[in-house]
Amino acid sequence: MLTKNEEIVLEITDITNEGNGVGRYDGVAVFVAGTAVGDVVNCKIVKVNKSYCYGIVTGFITKSPYRIGDNCPVSKSCGGCSFRHFTYEQECEVKNSFVKASFERIGKLYPQYEDFLGSERTSHYRNKAQYPVGFQDGKAVCGFYAKRSHRICAHIDCDLQPKIFASITDCIMEYVNANGIAPYDEQTGSGLLRHIYLRRGEHSGQIMLCLVVTSLSKAKCFEGLYSSITQRFDDIKSIVLNENPSSTNVILGEKTVTVFGKDTIIDTMCENTVTISPQSFYQVNTLQAERLYAIAGEYAQLDENSILLDLYCGAGTIGLSMCAGIKKLIGVEIIPQAIENAKRNAELNNIDNSEFICGDAGKVAKLLFDRGERPTVIIADPARKGCDRQSLEYMAKMQPDRIVMISCNHATAARDCAILRQLGYDTVKVRGVDLFPRTTHVECVVLMSKSDI
Repeated sequence: MLTKNEEIVLEITDITNEGNGVGRYDGVAVFVAGTAVGDVVNCKIVKVNKSYCYGIVTGFITKSPYRIGDNCPVSKSCGGCSFRHFTYEQECEVKNSFVKASFERIGKLYPQYEDFLGSERTSHYRNKAQYPVGFQDGKAVCGFYAKRSHRICAHIDCDLQPKIFASITDCIMEYVNANGIAPYDEQTGSGLLRHIYLRRGEHSGQIMLCLVVTSLSKAKCFEGLYSSITQRFDDIKSIVLNENPSSTNVILGEKTVTVFGKDTIIDTMCENTVTISPQSFYQVNTLQAERLYAIAGEYAQLDENSILLDLYCGAGTIGLSMCAGIKKLIGVEIIPQAIENAKRNAELNNIDNSEFICGDAGKVAKLLFDRGERPTVIIADPARKGCDRQSLEYMAKMQPDRIVMISCNHATAARDCAILRQLGYDTVKVRGVDLFPRTTHVECVVLMSKSDI
C-alpha cells in the first residue's frame, strides 16, 4: 500500500466527476487535481485511504496532448473551472462519458446516446453571479468561495461572467469600503452585506442588482449608491435589497424590497418574453438553454391534441416554449415567486392555454391525477437531488405517452429513470448538453416512453 508523502510516477488515464485526474499504481486508484488524460507526472501522496489515495503533482514527465494554458490567475485557488487546463473538445468527451457511465452503472440502462451538444461559447456565458462578501487584509472584499470551503477567493473578473459584472461589482466594493460598510462575518453573525447578486438578460441586456443584507432597516447606508451606479451603468434596470439575517448557507432570505426601477427584469427565451426576479429559476447559459429546450421539444413530439405537464417549471420557460399549437399546458413549481413569474410570462406572450400551480411536485401530481388529468407528455426538470418517489409514481400513473426529463445531475437522472423503468417507462434516448463550460457540471435530456410489456 502507498504511504503518505511517498513519491511515485503516475500516468493519468481518466477523469472523475469531481474533475480530478485518476491513475493506478499497483492497482490502487490515485486521484490528482489539475491533471489531464495522458499526463505522466511525478506525484506526491498526500492522503491515504483503504482503497484509494490522493496525490499532488510535483512535476510533469510527459504532458497530455489535450493540455492547454490556463489564462485565469485564480483558477487553482478558486476551483470553479476544474476543466480549464485541457481542450474544450476533450472536456465534451469527458462529460459525455460521465452521462453514459451514470446511466449504465447507476441505472443499469442502455439507451441510444445522441451526439453530445457542446456550447458555442466557453467564456462570458453566464447571466447570473453571486459574490460572497467578506473582510480580508483590513478591507471588504468579494469574489468566490474556494473549493470545499467558505474562504473567499477575492477575484471578480471571472472569465465565465459578462465583463460588465466585474465593473459593477468593483464600483459597489469601492462604495462599501469608502463608506465603512461592514461585510457579513459567518463566525460572529455580525456585519451587513452578505452577497452581491447580479442577473442579466442575454438578449435584452437588462441587469438586476440585488444586495443581500442582514437587516433592511440598517441598509439605508446604500442609498447614496443607487443613483451613481445607475447613471454609470444604464443597463441596470432594477435594484433590490434582500434580507437574510439567518445563520445559513442559503443566499437569499424571504423578504425582498425594490429600491430602484422595477421588481423584475425582462429577457427573451425561445422567442418568448420572460420576466426574471431574484428568486426565479432561469438557466444561466441562455443561448445554450435555448438549444437544450429545442431538443426537449423534439423529444416531446407535441401536436394540437397534446396536454403538456411541466413539473418543476420554474418561471415557465420550458413549457411556454412548447405550448404554441398544443391543447393545454400545466406548470407546477413550489416557489411562489416563480409561479407568479410564469403566470406573468404567459400573459406577456398572450398564451391563454396554460395553468400554473404552486406546490410540491409530488403532491400536485397526485392532485392532478385525482382530478382526472391525463397529460400526453410530461416534462420534468428537477433540481440536482432529482425527483421524489411520489412524483415519479404519479408521473407513471397518469400514463403519458412520453416523459422527457431535463437534468443537471446525470446520477440522479439515471436513478430516477431506473425507477420509472420499474413503473413502466423505458429510457429510449439520452443526450448530454453542456451548459457550464470549463466546470464539472453537465446537463442531459432523456426521452422515456411506455414499455411494450
